[in-house]
Amino acid sequence: MVKFIDEAKIYVRSGAGGNGCVSFRREKYVPRGGPNGGDGGDGGDVYVIANENMASLLDHRYRQHYRAKRGEHGKGKDMHGKNGEDLYVPVPPGTIIRDFETGEIIGDLTKNGETLLVANGGRGGKGNARFATSTNQAPRNAEPGGEPEERTLLLELKLLADVGIIGFPNAGKSTLISRISAARPKVADYPFTTLVPNLGVVSYVDGKTFVVADIPGIIEGAHEGAGLGLQFLRHVERTKLLVHVLDLSPMTGRDPVDDFETLNHELKSYSPELYEKPQIVAPNKIDITESREKLEEIRGYFEKRNIPIFPISGATGEGLKELVRETGKRLEEIKLEEAPEIETEEWPEIE
Repeated sequence: MVKFIDEAKIYVRSGAGGNGCVSFRREKYVPRGGPNGGDGGDGGDVYVIANENMASLLDHRYRQHYRAKRGEHGKGKDMHGKNGEDLYVPVPPGTIIRDFETGEIIGDLTKNGETLLVANGGRGGKGNARFATSTNQAPRNAEPGGEPEERTLLLELKLLADVGIIGFPNAGKSTLISRISAARPKVADYPFTTLVPNLGVVSYVDGKTFVVADIPGIIEGAHEGAGLGLQFLRHVERTKLLVHVLDLSPMTGRDPVDDFETLNHELKSYSPELYEKPQIVAPNKIDITESREKLEEIRGYFEKRNIPIFPISGATGEGLKELVRETGKRLEEIKLEEAPEIETEEWPEIE
């Protein structure tokens, strides 16, 4: 299994510019040939590029230094140096690029093929042919190539998912995503079985789809680093909707309402914007008789707060179609609300 890495530090350096050349024509019967020193080539730039074939920043844990090629030096006979080749550093879509020293966000690459210039190559120096004038027809000076740029970058990956599945460990998040999509996360009956976010594509009606992410490790104190929460809360930030899975099983001794309020407190403490995201509650494990009794006890709490509630059983599949259909419907409504209004001009009436 490929290890999931969502943060990496890299060093990038552009190519230096090539030096300009000092040279003079040396031809038979031309005793005093003019200057013909060529310009140096420009150094290569460094870009970061979003590559949909990457799912993690793991590669950048093993390779942390990236250097573009320098420009070649100019030569005689007005021959300019070749430009250095640009260097492209691939990252998964959803990667935020920060300056490591200042913490400033330089760019956010969300679409495949999107690029960000992070280091300009040095400019090639001018050869002495460029400095010839009417009063100085044999210049013996040329420019050196420009210095390269170098910087240290912090790469942060935030998954691109429409829906985030949240809930306490063992609530049934991984089982849910495995039932509604082709994702196959590890499922076992102990806390923190899931150590990485899992992405799945869900089809819901007329061939329409949405991307769902199972976010592991969010427990009480997650915003302060407890469990795995601080490591993975960032992956919920880009989602448009949260599906909150609650464990109704009597064996755990947990109170589903307390769990709901605790996790929402963690979301709010980490980011108020996260807390404001629309939620659907999915009480899980209704295949157990005692769980159905618990469901009736808590249903009123969510209905009073106008929070949609869709009971499910990840084990038997009961209620999953209804949950998926409602999730897709809500997403469509959210996207319509976010779509910019198109201004229309009123045409004058023709008399």
